Formats: sequence, structure tokens, C-alpha cells
Amino acid sequence: MEGLKPATEQELAEALAGCAAAQRTIRLGGNFTKDSLAGPVAADVTVSTCAMRRVLQYEPRDLTISVEAGMPWAEFSELLAANRQMVPLDPPWFDSCTVGGVVATNISGPRRRLYGTARDLVIGMRFATLDGSVVQTGGMVVKNVAGLDMAKLLIGSWGALAAIAVVNFKLNPMPPETRTWAMEFDSAAAAIEARDRILQSVLQPAAIDILNPAAAGGFELSGRFTLLLQAGGSPAVLERYNRALPEARAIDCAIWNRIREFVPRTGARRVVSAHSNLRDVLEKAEGEVVARAGSGVAYVAGAPAAAPQPSEIMKKVKDLFDPEGLLNPGRANAAAL
Repeated sequence: MEGLKPATEQELAEALAGCAAAQRTIRLGGNFTKDSLAGPVAADVTVSTCAMRRVLQYEPRDLTISVEAGMPWAEFSELLAANRQMVPLDPPWFDSCTVGGVVATNISGPRRRLYGTARDLVIGMRFATLDGSVVQTGGMVVKNVAGLDMAKLLIGSWGALAAIAVVNFKLNPMPPETRTWAMEFDSAAAAIEARDRILQSVLQPAAIDILNPAAAGGFELSGRFTLLLQAGGSPAVLERYNRALPEARAIDCAIWNRIREFVPRTGARRVVSAHSNLRDVLEKAEGEVVARAGSGVAYVAGAPAAAPQPSEIMKKVKDLFDPEGLLNPGRANAAAL
């Protein structure tokens, strides 16, 4: 398979236009680290954005940044951390995924509960289309709303509509201090009851996950149902958690790095996105389960992959951007994953 690695957004647009003119199917991505989520793409040409990795504009005081899609996420995070800033998406495949890959798959991790997903953090982008155009949507202003609907189409599109070239983010300051607590229960019902009590209180944790016994053992916890919390803030704010949750024990925050990589480690699948179903998933799954208890998303190791069905709206959008079905064949329905 021929491989193309354009170094600029204009070269990216030209590569797509050339493939489209020749009616060649395109496997589009960055480092292709997340193919296992939706399966590999069979295509005539591979187009990778991995050579597009520059910082185009960074205004730490404005809490905004613009970077090319091929920038490695780990490098991106390290750059921001030098100014105690972050884009708190916590994607799996942290060391190998790219900015464009994270945005195109709309994948996020434990801190989704407080900070949201890529759709909440992206304020603009530029993308290349099959006709060779480079399209600008949004901008570098946090409150800018013009054109954001177009960006939202690309977020979670799995590269089936166009090639993301540049992404603009609004940034969050890192909290002065971060702590993690574990609470252990004999049943999923008790863990969920504790979750409800916490979320209905004045406490606002950044992350709140529940692990079933199979997963808890893998993380060297007690092996019972475990509720994990992460919170950030001043020492006074964090001390409030200690007072409100006397049954919780403080543990090393590094556990979230392992939680973040749960999907790559186990091949887990997302199987539910409703708070009311979490108890059944936690109790009945034979394998490891990590549940984003604040957002209602659960990941189950060993769960069969369900074939996602594209919506009628997604089919119409795909026909608008890519009527010949050249871009990432089979990925038009991946947003359902």
C-alpha cells in the first residue's frame, strides 16, 4: 500500500485531491494507534498526518493553543504542563496517539466527568477535503461560536468526512494540587449509592470511576467493588473530601495512568451509556469492568464488538463530504462506538 505523509495542510489537501481524482480509497489517520477500536481499514493509499506536528499559535495568558493534527498527544501535554495548563481528555494510547486522532475519534478518559469531551474543548480547526480545499471553522477565541457546528461534525467522524489538519483548543489551568481516594464496597449497588451521594453533594470530583472485582484485582486494590475519585484544588478544598468521606482512603494518583490505558491493555469495549444500567454491567460481566460512573459509560473487557449502525443523518453527511466513499471505508458508522 502506498503511504503519503504530507508536511503541511496544503500538501494534505493536495494528497486527498489527487487520490480522489484517481478514485483511490484512502486510509486516513495519524499514527493509526486506535485501529483496534473500529478495525483496520483496507484502502489503496495511506495518508498520515504524523509529519504535521508544529505548534502554530500558543497564548498561555489567553488559555488557547493551535497545533497541527499530527502532534503526538504526549508531546502536546508536556508542552502545556510546562505552563501548568492542560487539555484534560486523558486518551488511551497516550504515548502514541496524535492530537488529530484524539479529536477524530472523540475519545476521552476519566476526567470527562468534569471537563467534558473534545466537543467541549475544541474552539476551532482547519481541515482538508477531497476536492483539495482547506476549510477554516471556528477560531482562537474561547467564546467564538461561528462555524463550530462544522467542527463538531469532524469531531468523532473517524476520518470518514475530511482530514483534520489543525486544531485549536481552549485550555484549563492545572489545579494546585490533585488527590485520589478509593472506597471499597461489597456490592455494585453500594458503590453506586455512594456515587449518587457524592454527585448530589457540594463535592465536584474531576473523575469518579467504579471498578468491578475482576478489574480491582488487576489494579492491586482489594478485589471488591471499588469507587475511585480524583479531585483537584487548594489544600483546603481537598481537605473537605477527607471530612466528607471518612471511609475513603488516599491512594497514589498514578493509578489513573493505568485506568487511562485500560482499553488498550484489555481490548475492552464500550457497552453502555446509561447511569441506570451500570449496576447490571458491573455485576454481570465475567471480565474486568471500568465504569465512568459520572458520565454513565462502561468499558468491559472481553465484550463482543457490536457492529455500529450509521444514522440516516450520518449517511447524508458522508454523502455530502465523500459521495464516492473513498475516505476510511467502513468508518462512516464508527461514531456509534
